[in-house]
Amino acid sequence: MKTLDQLTETVKKQHDTVMAAFAPQDLAVLNYKPAPESWSILECLEHLNRYSRYYNPALAKAIAKNSGGNYLPTISYSWFGKKSLEMVQPMSSKKHKTVKHMNPNNSQLGHGTVEEFRQHQEKLLNLLQSAKAANINKKAIPVEFFKLLKLRIGETLEFVVTHQERHLQQALRVKAHQAKQVILT
Repeated sequence: MKTLDQLTETVKKQHDTVMAAFAPQDLAVLNYKPAPESWSILECLEHLNRYSRYYNPALAKAIAKNSGGNYLPTISYSWFGKKSLEMVQPMSSKKHKTVKHMNPNNSQLGHGTVEEFRQHQEKLLNLLQSAKAANINKKAIPVEFFKLLKLRIGETLEFVVTHQERHLQQALRVKAHQAKQVILT
């Protein structure tokens, strides 16, 4: 079971990773793709930006609506929440097909993608702080691809952070692959 403080620390590390490993890179590195169907670093970040564009406002609304209750530091999980988190675990080698509007493959992206990611991280850190005054175990966040299903606030926060970790690790693997190709040529 995760706490909001643990998620906050993870988000800070994710932000630092992006700013150190990706922000200073030129577009050739950021747009490098190991294979045509795989994603570049910027496509990984754009995928996360698309999720943040949906989940950050949904979380803000749910947290505001459910504030003022008793703060519980740990997240409790529904069956659906557990399954959603299992799907996005970084150590899972199983690939999942993303819904079409969340798939950034072959997008024209630039440094603005990194900046947007940074801004989403600041918002997410604020949401994690605000969630400390909310009932995080309230089922209140419609799932992006099927809005009839809802996740709890805490589950959704953990889903967003875990999903980010999965794709940041993917982006780091792309960077390592690109660096290896440069050495070989």
